[in-house]
Amino acid sequence: MAVLRHHRKTLFIIGGMLSILLLSACGGGGGSSSPKPTGANQTTDTGTTQTPNTDTTQTQNPGSANFVAGIFQPSSVFKDSCGTPRTSTTSETFPDMQGSFEDEGYWLRSWSNDTYLWYDEIQDRDPGLYATSAAGVTEYFDLLKTEATTPSGNPKDRFHFTNDTAEYVARMQQGITFGYGAAYKLISSSAPRELVIVLVNENSPAADAGLQRGARIVTVDGVDLINGSDTDTLNAGLWPNQINEDHNFEVLDPGATERRTITMTSAQIDSDAVPETRIIDTDSGKVGYLLFTDHILTAEQRLVDAVTQMRNAKVTDLVLDLRYNQGGFLYLANQMSYMIAGSGVSGQTFSSLQFNQKNPGVNPVTGGAVSADAFLTTTTENATPAGAALPTLELPQPRVFVLTTSSTCSASEAIINGLRGVDVEVIQFGSTTCGKPYGFYPQDNCGTTYFTTQFRSINADGFGDYPDGFSPANSTESTVGVTLPGCQTVDDYTPLGEPTEPMLAAALAYRENGGVCSEASSQSSSRGVLSSLNQGSLIGPGGNMTGNMYINTPGS
Repeated sequence: MAVLRHHRKTLFIIGGMLSILLLSACGGGGGSSSPKPTGANQTTDTGTTQTPNTDTTQTQNPGSANFVAGIFQPSSVFKDSCGTPRTSTTSETFPDMQGSFEDEGYWLRSWSNDTYLWYDEIQDRDPGLYATSAAGVTEYFDLLKTEATTPSGNPKDRFHFTNDTAEYVARMQQGITFGYGAAYKLISSSAPRELVIVLVNENSPAADAGLQRGARIVTVDGVDLINGSDTDTLNAGLWPNQINEDHNFEVLDPGATERRTITMTSAQIDSDAVPETRIIDTDSGKVGYLLFTDHILTAEQRLVDAVTQMRNAKVTDLVLDLRYNQGGFLYLANQMSYMIAGSGVSGQTFSSLQFNQKNPGVNPVTGGAVSADAFLTTTTENATPAGAALPTLELPQPRVFVLTTSSTCSASEAIINGLRGVDVEVIQFGSTTCGKPYGFYPQDNCGTTYFTTQFRSINADGFGDYPDGFSPANSTESTVGVTLPGCQTVDDYTPLGEPTEPMLAAALAYRENGGVCSEASSQSSSRGVLSSLNQGSLIGPGGNMTGNMYINTPGS
């Protein structure tokens, strides 16, 4: 199984969508456009499976419209049989064969029945009624999930999506996306809207235009973002579909009273997953601050370098800022957790996977036996040198201060859960995390990569039940999430890494005053939806933003 043709390692993904909230003209509704991934076949197809109480006297004609509820051919019968096969080039080959969109739908149906965590909660529908076009295949996939809810009333499965394979591979393997190099927080998708710049990449079109964290975009190509009804123009300008697109914006800079007009040209963006590190001197020792925004492969070296810097500075505590980290490769969460927890956890379990009830001890994707994953102690081929011992902070107290928002998802939450499993105290500041203990193997078929929930991740204590997220102890946002020590704190979009920034200030104050929340930290957080940095994929009006967690064998 692989992500790229030349990689042969296992890759899983936990959690949700590499997507951006679309602006809505009148609110309500939902929907998704399905991004698509490209690459090598990533799953091992299993044999025929059946849901309970099915009529086994009939058989299904593979690839035809002869649908029989409850009867499933092996997914391998339909794999890579495409309505529109990709054309191989001199640099890349594809397994695609000429087939039909209906074949693609039947593959999705069997694959989901084999591997989906809640396979017995899927309503079995005839793919022939939907899979008559590429858009129909996407529509059909959107239906192949549970409709159950969590204790809070949220959908149990909020993490069902697709991505263009080529875009997905470029982003996850190389940190390459296209856009302006700015991440947005959309406070409301329907009027009156508010869109805030929360991160800006160095050497990007956004940086060149003078955009700063905390700036508000108020018009896009002449359309009023706050109250305008032309959402097609708004979305096209905010999330361009290709490079070299010119778009005009009116922005209100932090502290300004007058708008200014800028033009930005979309470009290829190389993401920096660790854009800010600080060593903060306090009366009780040095505190390290590390902003970690994305679990992509290029993050490994940056994390190693940051932790090495902090170890050499002899920090006594760490503030890990995950407020905008929507997840990614789980092996990075494993490595980061080890570097925080210290060498004493070597050999202990970081996480284990639980699959559907048909496969209590077997991975239905790979066919291998399910086993626990120990803490990783060395670098992979994604760092230099590969195989080197990871640096550890060896903190005097087994604890970490974590900054979170609703955009803290999946692999980021796995850091929290994994550390708690080995008795490292996690102290939380900010707001409730998104709640994604679930995961999947990205699977390419016909140029689209599919992400369907296939397992739950649990820590060394066997805990992985946080579908409504982690919440600070004094949170007023959630009554059903897992409560951690710490303080609910507002994100006011002031410069990150400054000791006066509210979330960081709350953590520093809590540390100094013996675990008491300051008055300022008790403010309610402004909830919104964070876009993937520079990511151009969209979900429909009224949709929500979720993150990703990928799990892979080191070196993939």
